[in-house]
Amino acid sequence: MADIRKSIESYIEKTNGILRLKPAWVTRDFLPPGKRLGLKEAEYDAGERGFICERWFASITHAENRLNVEDEGYSYLDIEGENIHLRDACDQAGDLIMGNEYVKKHKDLDRLLKIYDFGCRIFYHLHQMDDDAKKVGMNSKEEAYYFLDVDPGPHPETFFGVHPYIVEQKMQTEIFMPYLKEWNGDDRMLRHARAYMNIPGEGFHLPSGILHAPGTALTMELQESSDIMAVYQAKIGDLDIDKELLTRLLPEDKVKRDGEMAALDIIDWEACGDPYFYENHHIAPVMIEETRTPDGWEEWIYYNTVKFSGKRLTLKPGKKMVCRENGVFNIFVWNGSARVDGHDVAAGEFGLDFCRDELLVSHEKAVQGFTVENTGSEDLILFKFFGPDINPDVPMLPKYGS
Repeated sequence: MADIRKSIESYIEKTNGILRLKPAWVTRDFLPPGKRLGLKEAEYDAGERGFICERWFASITHAENRLNVEDEGYSYLDIEGENIHLRDACDQAGDLIMGNEYVKKHKDLDRLLKIYDFGCRIFYHLHQMDDDAKKVGMNSKEEAYYFLDVDPGPHPETFFGVHPYIVEQKMQTEIFMPYLKEWNGDDRMLRHARAYMNIPGEGFHLPSGILHAPGTALTMELQESSDIMAVYQAKIGDLDIDKELLTRLLPEDKVKRDGEMAALDIIDWEACGDPYFYENHHIAPVMIEETRTPDGWEEWIYYNTVKFSGKRLTLKPGKKMVCRENGVFNIFVWNGSARVDGHDVAAGEFGLDFCRDELLVSHEKAVQGFTVENTGSEDLILFKFFGPDINPDVPMLPKYGS
């Protein structure tokens, strides 16, 4: 472990505080792949593990799959001759990467960015709230979506929550318990939820405890560091869903005692039945006027929470922009090419290496500031994403219905 710190210290000095990361590909065996991640056709197939359906960025989170792979989901630093987990780097050199003040409150980066890519809608599910997640030794998973501007797939709309009358009239058990008990390959449960279109360049902020069935748009999701969930839908199209996913991450004693009711008890029914759900959760880009120029601009795309946040930067060809942030963050290049503080970066291209599109900017470099220069012939679009408490002044949605 001492060698890890020494390697990180040397690497940070050599790169002036900006670290490259290798892509982390994640398989899933419960849904078909959308195959829009830029890999070659044959690369998506992972045999009995399923298909590559997600890419995780700056990840210190383990992927919870049926077939466990020890390091699946974890990001590695791209250091020649080394094989260092970002998780271990944060553990051994957190002060160098995240800054002294940040590591006093957070043991690691404490958030996860992913792109998920499925060929059908994701099943109706939720992510356990704090108290319920802690009962099984995991973190809760508040999350937010940003819909990328590519082929949206066959079902680009997401179901959220439940119809308000269900909660107002206390009909939750009456309506949902038969679906859970029978688990008979029926997806009609979604008729009790409301669907909203996946509009490219927009998204939703979703606290934990809320039922949702995401659509097929290629989605970039920023979330708390966790892979916890409970699944409530028995079938999607022709695909049967194993009922084990309903209670796998619930306390065994509660499931044994209460059966399917244990799954209904972890739902935040008030939030699910909010009659102003769209107004209280829809997030569209918010211009950051302080950094706006004719050459380039930044917009908040993840906000309404201090648990994580994110920006989209757009820069015209041949132009430069000075970036300065409050603390450690990551960069993902979506379109174009650039030099970031002298480091050449470029968006990943089909069938080519993806090791030039992902950076980790250390705390000291972020606060000091650096220059981004568009070296291509098209607009540069990159995303910045941050962990908890780094941007306490992010925009907050007005609360409707309160």
